[in-house]
Amino acid sequence: MAGNIASLSHDDLWPRAGDWPSSESINGDLDLALIGIPTARTSLSPTHADATPAAVREALRRYSPFAHDPEADLDVLTLADAGDIRDPDGNEEAATQRVADIASRSRLVVALGGDNAATVPAALGTWGSDLPAAGLITLDAHYDLRDGRSNGSPVRRLIEAGLDGRRVVQVGIQDFANSRFYAERARDVGITVITRDEFGRRPIDEVMAQALEVAGSAGGPIHVDLDVDVCDRSVAPACPASTPGGIAAHELRHAARVVAQHPLVRSLDITEIDATMDAADGRTVRLAALCVLEAAAGLALR
Repeated sequence: MAGNIASLSHDDLWPRAGDWPSSESINGDLDLALIGIPTARTSLSPTHADATPAAVREALRRYSPFAHDPEADLDVLTLADAGDIRDPDGNEEAATQRVADIASRSRLVVALGGDNAATVPAALGTWGSDLPAAGLITLDAHYDLRDGRSNGSPVRRLIEAGLDGRRVVQVGIQDFANSRFYAERARDVGITVITRDEFGRRPIDEVMAQALEVAGSAGGPIHVDLDVDVCDRSVAPACPASTPGGIAAHELRHAARVVAQHPLVRSLDITEIDATMDAADGRTVRLAALCVLEAAAGLALR
C-alpha cells in the first residue's frame, strides 16, 4: 500500500473511516458487517489476493465517513468488522457458515476478497435456505462460468448449487476477454448480460435498476459481486485481468451505492485485487475502500 498510514495527519474535526469495532464486541444487530474472505489458491492467474482485505482496511483510514447527501449519514449506522475467515480456500463450508453467522445479525454484509472464489461462500452464506428465490448481480468483465473450481467458476458453481440463472445479471462483460462457449452457456442458463458497450450507451441508474429488478424478481435476497477488474486498467492495475476500456472508477463507486440502497441486497463482495501488485499510489486498493464506504452510504439511504 502506497504511503505510510501511520503518518496521516490528525484532526479532531476530520474523523477517519475504518477502525470499526469487532462484531463480537457489539451486542445486538448490526447495520453493516465487514468480513475478509482471503481466497487466492485456486486463481487462474498467480495472485496474492489474500493480502487485500488487510490493505483495504488500512486504506479506509485515508477517507472520512462524511458524505454530502445528508441522508447518507454513516454516523447513524452500526458498523462492525468481523475479521478475516481463516483458510476459505481449504474449508469453503466453514467459510460459508461464518458468513451465515454474521449475515444473521447484519442488514448488509460486505465481503473483502480475495479472488472471485470468495463470491461462493459470500453468496451462499447470505442466502441460506432462501437460495431458490435468490438473485445475483455481477459487475465483472468475465462470465465466471468456467468448469472446475477457481476464481473463474463462481457463477457456474452458484447456479449448480440451485441459483436460477434467470435471476443472474452480469454487467460489464467485455469483448476479447471471454469465449463464445461461455457466452452461449450464459445464454442457455438464462443469464441477463449487459455488455461493457451497452453499459456505456445507457445511464448507469437505468442499468442498475434493470439488474435489481431481474435479480430480485422472486423477492429473495440479492448478492452483488463487484469484481474490480470490470474497471479500466488505468484505475485497477492491481487486478490481474483488468483491461484498457473497462468502466470508470466513479461508475463502480456509484453502482456500489445504488445497489446497497435496495432492500433485497443483503451482501456485496469486492474481489480480484492483488494488493501486492498495485500501483505506487495504491489506486486499486483505494478504490476498493471507497466502494466499502459507498455501500455504507447506500445502506444509510434505504
